[in-house]
Amino acid sequence: MRTKKKNILTLALYAGEIMLKNGAETYRVEDTIIRICKAYHIPYVESFVTPTGIFISVDSNDDTETNAFIKRIKTRTIDLNKVSQVNNFSRKLATSYISVEEGMEILRNIDNLPKYSKLLKAISAGIASAFFAVLLGATYNDIICSFFISIFVYIAVSFVENLDSNLFIQNAIGGTITALLAILSINIHLGINIDKIIISSIMILVPGVAITNAVRDYISGDLLSGTARSGEAIIIAVAIAVGVGTVMNFWLYIFGGIL
Repeated sequence: MRTKKKNILTLALYAGEIMLKNGAETYRVEDTIIRICKAYHIPYVESFVTPTGIFISVDSNDDTETNAFIKRIKTRTIDLNKVSQVNNFSRKLATSYISVEEGMEILRNIDNLPKYSKLLKAISAGIASAFFAVLLGATYNDIICSFFISIFVYIAVSFVENLDSNLFIQNAIGGTITALLAILSINIHLGINIDKIIISSIMILVPGVAITNAVRDYISGDLLSGTARSGEAIIIAVAIAVGVGTVMNFWLYIFGGIL
């Protein structure tokens, strides 16, 4: 019984890990962990999740021993497909029996789902920024500049991310490259409105998911997680501003203007 309970705890912990490191809200991770444990007839479950860690303890009415696991989450990204797959798995457990071994295999398959290609992500980033430029009322030249600048920025930030750098460095470099390429496009007369080019191009760096999850965590009562995610969003926003602002001020100081 103790071994089985430990395996169930491991299964629930793995499910929570997949969700948390792929951008799920903390309350959703806690709900999934509890749902999985109760599906295997463990009614006494306590789950506490922060953006960087998962804490679970389980007990049963026929055993005085309590099992507790802690999992540190060091890297986080956005893959809502995996979040949805794990969420569906936990709900399926409530209606049909799946052995712990089968459950672990399903979760491994979800964890190993192929990601979108770098090329597709880069082109999607360019398209997203181009449409933001349209919303800002940019000219056709500015839209084209935003498209190509965003592609280059995404590639550069992805390269820096692979070097295990922190969020501040990644986004500061992204903001720096955005400002440099925007100034270059204006000086070679490809772009017209530098403000609209920069704003639309940095939209791929703006922490929209982090802000949304922070608000949802606050609403659900997870004040610690909401504060942590808010802090993360603020750091990213500051890093973008530092990157763009440094280049703009340096250029104005040296050359006295953009053109």
